[in-house]
Amino acid sequence: MISLNVAVLTISDTRTQDTDTSGTYLQEAVAECGHHIAERTIVKDDVYKIRAVLSKWIANEDIHAVITTGGTGFSGRDSTPEAASVLFDKSVEGFGELFRHLSYEEIGVSTIQSRALAGLANNTVIFCVPGSTGACKTAWAGIIKDQLNSEYKPCNFVGHITKRFA
Repeated sequence: MISLNVAVLTISDTRTQDTDTSGTYLQEAVAECGHHIAERTIVKDDVYKIRAVLSKWIANEDIHAVITTGGTGFSGRDSTPEAASVLFDKSVEGFGELFRHLSYEEIGVSTIQSRALAGLANNTVIFCVPGSTGACKTAWAGIIKDQLNSEYKPCNFVGHITKRFA
């Protein structure tokens, strides 16, 4: 298995390192699978602050994948999709669809209010998931874990995000 460098970005106006259970879960889950946490930070739910962090990480050749948590709903300040999607070279349309399908089994039709999304930017895969720890667990266990596993067949994202280093 190829070990990747993964960055975790929590998007929240209220969470701190001590109260960020979603970011902590993702950090631990990434490490348990043999990957490295390249960076982890919290940023306010502001389009330009989110884009600034994502742009820095996309440009960093040492970061293969980014997982964001938070800001994917419909409240006034939720702006992760607007911040991230313009940075994508290619959208991963099926990610949001599959996330909502898995989430439906857990929370029913409330999943319709999730704007989870993913894309590729400069050979970096970016997964944007809701801020609840439960949603992070669903996204990680149901999708992201396998897509960051170079041994998962028939396909995964590792070949797309490591080719610039080959």
